[in-house]
Amino acid sequence: MTWQQALILFFASALAGAVNSVAGGGTLITFPSLIWVGMTEKIANATSTVALWPGQLSSLLGYRKEIGESRDAILRLAVPSLLGGGLGAYLLLHTPNAVFAGLVPWLILLATGLFMAQEPLARAQRARIEQAREEAAQSGAVFTETEKPPAAWAAVIGFQFLVAIYGGYFGAGIGILMLAALGYMGFTNIHRMNGLKNINGLCINAVAIGMFLFNRTLPGEGVGATHDRLVDWRFALLMAAGSIIGGYGGAGVAKRIGQKNVRRVVILIGFSLAFSLFYRWLFHR
Repeated sequence: MTWQQALILFFASALAGAVNSVAGGGTLITFPSLIWVGMTEKIANATSTVALWPGQLSSLLGYRKEIGESRDAILRLAVPSLLGGGLGAYLLLHTPNAVFAGLVPWLILLATGLFMAQEPLARAQRARIEQAREEAAQSGAVFTETEKPPAAWAAVIGFQFLVAIYGGYFGAGIGILMLAALGYMGFTNIHRMNGLKNINGLCINAVAIGMFLFNRTLPGEGVGATHDRLVDWRFALLMAAGSIIGGYGGAGVAKRIGQKNVRRVVILIGFSLAFSLFYRWLFHR
């Protein structure tokens, strides 16, 4: 690794840490950067996951208040996040690199489409609340917002398990998927949603990283200095330092630029990531 490569990867991971703290999708930056230095897709994916995890941890500090207000939701979503993340990592370990490279763009495109539907879902939820408020006023009752019905939470927990499988498998775009699910539950504050998204992403990636560290690539997929290990520590440690800096600063940036702008950033990241991976899959196989 040359000093020029090291400098570029450090700044790429810092930017990715900030992007992850704002909306998710930082892998758009780190994954191509690692491919650029010669890694195969699976090794780049595992190394990127390890590198960005400390940044996810540091970004939680920027959402301390929002997380404190969401303890019930955190507890409900932690278990499916942990279980699904482990299953997804297991599937990745047993997927040939060529298959993995072809599947990723489609998953990212789906994730972005789901996030675009999140705001209309949130508007529909607000309309339901206003209708319930008006009905309570007409009947003379005091309106109070009650917890979502168990069936709704069961659906979201099941969806979170599927998101976690995908997160353990690849990870790019899981923030978009989680934000879409939280919108379905009626969450409308993007900063609170980001806090929940970050802590669940942390759970997913913690399990996946544990499996990556103690497993190897399939025969013939190791490259150069990485041998047959999934994580190249030379790059992972360097990029982890950058992601910590970017992860902590990104939460403050999100609050300053406003909710609508954050949503626009999410959509731009999602489509950019999908089309960049489509391009690589079609023309660089």
